[in-house]
Amino acid sequence: MFAIFLDIIFKSIKLDKSLYSDSRYFNEAAIYFAGLIMILDGVAGAIAANTIIKTSIGISGITAVFAWFVWAIFIYVIGVKLFPDKGTKVSFKNILIGVGYAHSPGLIRFFAVVPELVFPIIFLTQFWIFASLIISTRQILNLKSNFKSFGVVFLSFLIIAFLSISFVMSRMNGLPAGNIS
Repeated sequence: MFAIFLDIIFKSIKLDKSLYSDSRYFNEAAIYFAGLIMILDGVAGAIAANTIIKTSIGISGITAVFAWFVWAIFIYVIGVKLFPDKGTKVSFKNILIGVGYAHSPGLIRFFAVVPELVFPIIFLTQFWIFASLIISTRQILNLKSNFKSFGVVFLSFLIIAFLSISFVMSRMNGLPAGNIS
């Protein structure tokens, strides 16, 4: 079981598209493997960020699981419901698993313990995750082109970024501005 889990992580890190087309990686345990990868990704991100700013490891793990569902929902709606290819017949569960697996490069953040390397590692792993999401989306949704897969992932990203910024900005309006005299 642990060997399969490590195989999933290494295939995702290597950007191996066979990970997303091999049915043995989408068995009963797959959803748990994907969830564990997401939690570990959140913890790794918190550990990396803690060298610069204090971040709650528990909250980061929970936030990663929430982000996992949000990514999967948007990829499902955009790639399966709005802009499917003829061969696109996939369950939400498979997309959820694929999104979880695609976050494996984020585990490299566990090695971001030197403050000077934190930003480069976070930056590199974010692009790596994005590339992995494009590969997983193309394979799982059975899309014909990398461009369409990129579009589905990028549009999902833009929506998530817009919603995140809107949420943060709405919370900032409620903060006390201090006394200006």
